[in-house]
Amino acid sequence: MPRRFFRKFALNRERLRKLWFIEPFDHLLHDPDLWGIRRRSVVPAFSLGLFIAFMPIPGHPLIAALLAIPLRVNVAIATVTTFISNPLTMGPMYFSAYWLGRALLGLEPQPFEFELSMSWLGNQFQHIWQPMVLGCVLLGSFSAFVGYVSLDLLWRASIADYLAKRRKRK
Repeated sequence: MPRRFFRKFALNRERLRKLWFIEPFDHLLHDPDLWGIRRRSVVPAFSLGLFIAFMPIPGHPLIAALLAIPLRVNVAIATVTTFISNPLTMGPMYFSAYWLGRALLGLEPQPFEFELSMSWLGNQFQHIWQPMVLGCVLLGSFSAFVGYVSLDLLWRASIADYLAKRRKRK
């Protein structure tokens, strides 16, 4: 089941090869670990995407894709997994990261109001960045670990179920 599910996100290498901006990276299209739907490349890619999604930096999909190449994990899965961090989930994710970091560092809560402007980033963000980054790294690591173990167990159970059904047919 996981293999069939993740095939939806698989990229067509031949279609990619025809794009002009992919030509310098053509040699990467031949590496089966970067594009194949196997447990050893999909499960770590899923975990990488979860970790990157918690980081308070812009460009999650690009960062996940660039990290997936040297780690030799599935690029598409790592990229798609980062989309759990979206405008609806960013607020709760970063607030809980700030709360966790603040509690671990033993800091008093700082009253602040969020404003999407450069002046807010310059003035207010300097007071909350340390607990937020600590919380983001911890929550990202925890979610990556839980995602890795969960998907690996699900994948193994799916294979065991498939083999059991195949033995029954014989």
